Amino acid sequence: MGKTTIEWTGLSWNPVTGCTKISLGCKNCYAERMALRLKAMGQPNYKAGFELALHEETLDLPLKWKKPQMIFVNSMSDLFHENVSLDFIRKVFEVMGSAQWHTFQVLTKRSERLAALDSHLVWPPNVWMGVSVENDQYKRRISDLVKSRAQVKFLSLEPLLGPIHDLDLHGIQWVIVGGESGPHARVMKESWVTEVRDTCIKSNVPFFFKQWGGVFKKKAGRKLEGIIWEELPTQSLL
Repeated sequence: MGKTTIEWTGLSWNPVTGCTKISLGCKNCYAERMALRLKAMGQPNYKAGFELALHEETLDLPLKWKKPQMIFVNSMSDLFHENVSLDFIRKVFEVMGSAQWHTFQVLTKRSERLAALDSHLVWPPNVWMGVSVENDQYKRRISDLVKSRAQVKFLSLEPLLGPIHDLDLHGIQWVIVGGESGPHARVMKESWVTEVRDTCIKSNVPFFFKQWGGVFKKKAGRKLEGIIWEELPTQSLL
C-alpha cells in the first residue's frame, strides 16, 4: 500500500491481491514475483502468496489519505477477476466515489467481465477505467472498454509484445506504452511504439511512454526518439 514507483501514478491501493494468468502479457507477471517476495518477508496480506485474496480491512484507506492523489487500484491483482464478487467490486466503487478528491485508475485484462458488470456499477467521474492490450490479438478488449460508462477510458499497452495496427482510439482518453522488465523480459521494438505514438498524435489522444524495459530497465531508460512522453488526460482532476 502507499507510494509506488510506477511512473504514471502516485499511490497503489490493493483491496484485492493475487491473480491468475489469462494471456501472453501475464507470463512474466511482476505482481506475482513481488507477492512471493512479500510472502517470504512475512507480509500478512500475502500469506497465501499470489492466490486471490480480498482485504476488507483495507477498503477505507483512501478515505484516510487527505491529500489528493493519483491512485492505482489493485496493482497486485485484477478487480474484475471472476472470483471477486460483484458485491465486493461495488464496495470498492463506493469508496472511490466517496473519496472524490482522489483520482482512481483501475486496469483490467478481463474486459468481458467489465462489460457484463458495467450497468451494475455507479461510475464516479474520478474513476479512470483502462484495459491492458499486449498486441493485436487482444484489441477486442478496447471495444469492451469503450462501451463502459467510465468517463475517462485508457489503454495500457504494456508489456507491448507485438505491433498493434489500425488502433482505433475513438472514445479513448489516454494511452500508456511500456516494455516488459525483469528476468526473462521480452523485447519491444521501437517501430511498435512509434506506430502507437503517431496514432495518438493523429487522434489527439495523450500519450505516455513508461519505459523500454528489459532486464536492466533503468539503463534502458524512458526516452523515445530523445523525448520523455508524459502526457495525461485533459480530464485529470489533479
